[in-house]
Amino acid sequence: MTDHPTSFERPQPGVDPTDPGGALLRSPVSSPAPGVEAPPALPVQARSGDPAPDAAPVLQGSNSRTGSTGKTGKTGKTGKTGNNKDKGMNPAGTGPEHSQPATAEQDTHRPRPVSESVPVQPGGEDDRTQSGDERRTGQGLPPGRPTPMRRDGDRLRFVGAATRRIARGIDLDEIVMGLCRATVPTFSDAILVYLRDPLPVGDERPTGPLVLRLRRSDRIPQQERDLEDGILPVPVPENPSELDALGTELCEVQPGSALAEVLRGVRPVFTDTPAAHAALPELLGEGCEFAVPSGRRAILAPLRGRRRVIGAAMFLRRPDRIPFDPDDLLVAAQLATHSALGIDKAVLYGREAYIADELQRTMLPETLPRPTGVRLASRYLPAAETARVGGDWYDAIPLPGSRVALVVGDVMGHSMTSAAIMGQLRTTAQTLAGLDLPPQEVLHHLDEQAQRLGTDRMATCLYAVYDPVSHRITIANAGHPPPVLLHLGGRAEVLRVPPGAPIGVGGVDFEAVELDAPAGATLLLYTDGLVESRLRDVWTGIEQLREKLAATAQLTGPDHPPPLEALCDEVLDMLGPGDRDDDIALLAARFDGIAPSDVAYWFLEPEDAAPGRARRLARRALSRWGMEDLTDSVELLVSEVVTNAVRYATRPVTLRLLRTDVLRCEVGDDVPQLPRLRQARATDEGGRGLYLVNRLARRWGATRLSTGKVVWFELNRG
Repeated sequence: MTDHPTSFERPQPGVDPTDPGGALLRSPVSSPAPGVEAPPALPVQARSGDPAPDAAPVLQGSNSRTGSTGKTGKTGKTGKTGNNKDKGMNPAGTGPEHSQPATAEQDTHRPRPVSESVPVQPGGEDDRTQSGDERRTGQGLPPGRPTPMRRDGDRLRFVGAATRRIARGIDLDEIVMGLCRATVPTFSDAILVYLRDPLPVGDERPTGPLVLRLRRSDRIPQQERDLEDGILPVPVPENPSELDALGTELCEVQPGSALAEVLRGVRPVFTDTPAAHAALPELLGEGCEFAVPSGRRAILAPLRGRRRVIGAAMFLRRPDRIPFDPDDLLVAAQLATHSALGIDKAVLYGREAYIADELQRTMLPETLPRPTGVRLASRYLPAAETARVGGDWYDAIPLPGSRVALVVGDVMGHSMTSAAIMGQLRTTAQTLAGLDLPPQEVLHHLDEQAQRLGTDRMATCLYAVYDPVSHRITIANAGHPPPVLLHLGGRAEVLRVPPGAPIGVGGVDFEAVELDAPAGATLLLYTDGLVESRLRDVWTGIEQLREKLAATAQLTGPDHPPPLEALCDEVLDMLGPGDRDDDIALLAARFDGIAPSDVAYWFLEPEDAAPGRARRLARRALSRWGMEDLTDSVELLVSEVVTNAVRYATRPVTLRLLRTDVLRCEVGDDVPQLPRLRQARATDEGGRGLYLVNRLARRWGATRLSTGKVVWFELNRG
């Protein structure tokens, strides 16, 4: 807030238009009715041309400005300077409160406001015993007695500083804490903040009764806080009062009760009014209303958001403090309004952040699979912690034949719309991978899907298929940064993959390349947020990434690859504090492969003798591997699956056994129809083969290929 007037108004009589605070919130002074006590007027603001009152105390520890006002001595009183002469001033002080003679020296430095929240010294005289002039000017008060806020400008500065502090908060706790820290001890000695439980979100109509829960309470701290935003610290009273016992955690507002009427009125009220006093037992609990200080030392302020009352705040002052005056109700109203609107926005923001987090979490895989012959690790970092949603994604999809598809993509933008498009593309990629299409065909169908979603749905994607048996990897790229392969010896290589056009362009063919994937090597797939920022271009970032991988590999030696999780962390450490402008998705795959000695592969002609030959081949392989205890189960299951295959196949049937942590058997044929498990009747001659597989195998399944299908099952090794 500023002291300068915001509108061109006609100067009031007796107010100097050059006074920076003279045009602020002036209330016309009217004569009180006969028999009615006049409200205390605001004290005079000291100026450089005025003589310093001998008895006016100065807040100890405050930073008084020097210059025309003189310096503060050790006694806490303002000293006189050579410029502080009485020229043309009214010695009796009978002029208007804010008047200033034309011959008076202009005030170029306004002194800092003195808070009215400084507690009096024990044994001090009650403020109500002071006369109107003493209360207004601060003269005649005992030594150490603080003066109240001496003019409307002081309250404006306090409200401005307090609302700025409240507005700093983003979430609910920060806003409520900002309200407490701004008001205690400057405005009140204690505060109780009650909020609805649960808080309604936006335009939601709350169901059930109105329940208020004590969200936070605050008292005078144990030590003075530093000066901040014009809010001055106060000394801590030596003796605690009954304020520490106030407040219950939960209260239900009954319809038509006194508390309901106070909350419906919205405006802050003093608790000595009949309505507010009757509402205290409901809010604080039975018996606690007697602990509230008497007189106008407590204010109950409803907190009203955009649609409804969402809580209440109670400001309290100790019995040895100056009571609140009617102008303090306006201050409480401003604090309550700013806090309630901030809480409303914080609840809305929290709901949106929750939805965004849930959306992003469901779009990305919760856990990575553990396919045979490859180990995986991943990382995801949003562009900003306040908006944890974006269009980057990664995926690992098991394929038939112990293969695995590695996918990483980036939808343009990092909003909820981008996340929704990313989810659709990721689902499409998983469906296409289940059909076992080549990588270039997967990207082609993704391109068509993006065009169906809209003309401006652009994305980059890299799709790779790793075969642990052949130690080969097939990669197709759609405008994505190239992957980096870290070899076992520590050499990092940027793979030469045709870049292709982004998904969504349409009418572009994609090309796939097949490369060696030696055992012990690590493939790193990433999005452009890792290598591109305002400080560097893509290729500079890729080169830095390659150097980082090579340097990390040197730490573990040429014969041992770096741990996969630690490698991902080291890669992310290459980002500086201001380097991250976009979301980052990172997928690392360590190729272990399957040794040729652990693979047995045969072709079987589709004839009646094929099941018997399959049993003999399986028996020999198990004997060679020392797994004779599985011979009976494997022969039975292989015979049933091969029999089903040769019954309909027209081309040779494939049989493959893989020895890893489990024993896996795969039977492939050229018939696309997948078998299904069914309960055979007593008169049926067949239909019991898959039933046996389902009962004896650890796992089993069937996957459709572009050339037919594969039926597989797994057995635990002895």
